[in-house]
Amino acid sequence: MERRGPGDGSPNPTARGRAGVTFEAIEAAGRAAFLEQIRDELTSRTYLPLRNRIKEIPKDDGRMRRLGIPTIRDRVVQGALKLTLEPIFEADFQDGSYGYRPKRSAHDAVHRVARAITRGQTHVIDIDLKSYFDNVRHDLLLRKVAARVDDDDVMHLLKLILKAGGKRGVPQGGVISPLLSNLYLNEVDRMLERAKETTQANNGWTHIEYARYADDLVVLVDGNERWAWLREAAHRRLLEELAKLDVSVNAEKTRQVDLTQVDATFAFLGFDFRRVLSRRNRWVPLYMPRAKARAKLLARLREVFRTHRSRPTRLLISKINPIIRGWANHFRIGHASRCFSYVRYWVAKKVRRHLMRAKGRRGHGWKRWSRAWLYRVLGLYGDYAIRYYHGPKARPAGTVS
Repeated sequence: MERRGPGDGSPNPTARGRAGVTFEAIEAAGRAAFLEQIRDELTSRTYLPLRNRIKEIPKDDGRMRRLGIPTIRDRVVQGALKLTLEPIFEADFQDGSYGYRPKRSAHDAVHRVARAITRGQTHVIDIDLKSYFDNVRHDLLLRKVAARVDDDDVMHLLKLILKAGGKRGVPQGGVISPLLSNLYLNEVDRMLERAKETTQANNGWTHIEYARYADDLVVLVDGNERWAWLREAAHRRLLEELAKLDVSVNAEKTRQVDLTQVDATFAFLGFDFRRVLSRRNRWVPLYMPRAKARAKLLARLREVFRTHRSRPTRLLISKINPIIRGWANHFRIGHASRCFSYVRYWVAKKVRRHLMRAKGRRGHGWKRWSRAWLYRVLGLYGDYAIRYYHGPKARPAGTVS
């Protein structure tokens, strides 16, 4: 399961929503009046959220991801509610949860998985949740909120927000949805934390690790055969906890991977992970952007080049730069240098071809324009530097825990 990364169709923060009211219209009418009206509706309990605007985004497997985008007015209300609830639940969230939390990032989750592989936790339970955001039960979610929040007004408002998205689920695109989705799966995280504590050695060494980013979850267990029971127990308990929440598991995509086997890989947050033997005869994790992630980026860029075929080059670059920057910022860790070199060459070649076509000439102008000119004068995005993570040293090959 891949992370919803750059260019995944996430809602535009300036989108109008169903009400059709833009930020410009709100500013023209007066921001203070807009906020006062919301305040009055909330205090008098006359506030009713509008139905979310539904937008479907194609996934890699041909299915559609359903986004529910609230209006600007409803996003303001959700943002205020999130600011109220987040400090309460943040204290309850577990260490292995990284999605949409303050001072935590997807890179932190990727590093956690890489460290686990370094420690010899090479048996991977890759869980794929089936339409997780669309199937969250409102009654169970509200019960979890009520256990920590004793405020009728807050509970009433939250019920209204959930109902605006339908009878079930939390809308992907809502401001408060990431917080609620983390809360819903917090019991799963607690179960995994208890498993870590139960199996922890006296020296602090753990035999099980996990990382979760929203609905993307992987569990890594010690590869030694004496911990085979732990793999089976962890998998069984995961399914039990998810069943309590009425969360379905995609049986076709959920799998267990033994990284000690040749060419064994698994995916997490858009990266392909495997274990390789380094030149110093040490087992180390190798993680790089998935081929699908690169293909998706190039397909999106190709479409921009096509639709801007006759437009000025600087305008074209202003369109592709944010796409490349977002993608590169997500994947600039680990071992992405070869993939980055390919993307950089591909983009530069397309830009050169665009320049030559504007002059009515063939070719790519390799001698006409230098590489430095493309990046310094035209302003083409060129920061493809890798940020390496300096974690714990790897154990020598052949050693066991």
